[in-house]
Amino acid sequence: MNEADIAARRAARLAAVQALYQMETGGASTADLLAEFSAGKLPRESEATFTESEPNLELFKLLIENAVDRQATLDRAIARRLSKGWRLERIDSVARAILRAGAAELEQRKDTPKAVVINEYVDIAKSFFDGPEPGFVNATLDACAGDLRPDGEGA
Repeated sequence: MNEADIAARRAARLAAVQALYQMETGGASTADLLAEFSAGKLPRESEATFTESEPNLELFKLLIENAVDRQATLDRAIARRLSKGWRLERIDSVARAILRAGAAELEQRKDTPKAVVINEYVDIAKSFFDGPEPGFVNATLDACAGDLRPDGEGA
């Protein structure tokens, strides 16, 4: 994979996190966000932009559609890995969007190594948070990978 492909995937992941956040906080639909994405109007709710590349439409669409369609399953996988007494609803909405996008990619893109997926979402978390959240994203996605990738697929 060349540098342009890597950058396009990275941009798609960030756009997916921003879109999932926008869906949760603003009530946008999947169709609305896909139309905005196709029109070149990515959600730009934050200053956290660490890529200038054009996002990969295929990956963006896969992440958004699966994070929404499989949200109950993904949320259960995430919730099982939270510390005792924590509920998914208590987590910051940006962190929740990061976890959902990461879990969707872990489940759906077994061709991408688990470590790559996790590292990409940890980097996204670092672009939004200065505190312990990136470590939390790392630990949670790593633990979820066991549920979402049985038998170590795409390790």
